[in-house]
Amino acid sequence: QAMGCWWQLLLGLWAVPPTWAGRELLNICMNAKPHKPAPSPEAKLYEECIPWKDSACCTANTSWEAHLDVSLLYNFSLVHCGLMMPDCQKHFLQAICFYECSPNLGPWIQRVGRSGWGWAERILDAPLCREDCEQWWADCRTSYTCKSNWHGGWTWSRGKPRCPARALCHPFLHYFPTPADLCEKIWSNSFKASPEHRTSGRCLQKWFKPAGGNPNVAVARLFASPASSWGLSDTLLAFSLFLLLLSR
Repeated sequence: QAMGCWWQLLLGLWAVPPTWAGRELLNICMNAKPHKPAPSPEAKLYEECIPWKDSACCTANTSWEAHLDVSLLYNFSLVHCGLMMPDCQKHFLQAICFYECSPNLGPWIQRVGRSGWGWAERILDAPLCREDCEQWWADCRTSYTCKSNWHGGWTWSRGKPRCPARALCHPFLHYFPTPADLCEKIWSNSFKASPEHRTSGRCLQKWFKPAGGNPNVAVARLFASPASSWGLSDTLLAFSLFLLLLSR
């Protein structure tokens, strides 16, 4: 009789639709300030945030604040070690716009604790295309920083984050010897350096030309549905074989 109950439970699990998890991961915004509750069109996004104008998790005001020398979003300055080369700064502005505006990060959203808005969230290991990491790294090699992880560990002075004591300013190459180091370390593994190319459809582009459409929509769909359903199927198959052996 107990074995019959197990089989009924197993059959119930097999009946779960294979795409149940994927639907909740598409076209959403993470629960994090200053993200919107849900993506919607924003006709007046500023400069590097323009690609997300058709469906954005950021407001026009957020996109403007992201471009200030001392960003009002995080009260943080990209030029904490002196002037940053324009091409390097552009990559960071694109990365910030990508993080704040993209509605295609659902498969990589992780809960990190409670806040006044409920569960606070961030992204983890979002796979950036190989070209995105390599060009970012190449254009920043001659700019300076004092830390490999910008997510925390700063010394706060007069309301602004500054380099910690004994953290010397060096060219990016000192703190990020490879493109993967830059993509993965800069914001506590929010991004992952993917070996895939932009043309593969299996990695995210942190910026794209608006006229060509958003290539990350298809990538989010790819990561949202098959992995979870196949993982569940494999687990159920192993469990089925285990019960079959016990019933003999």
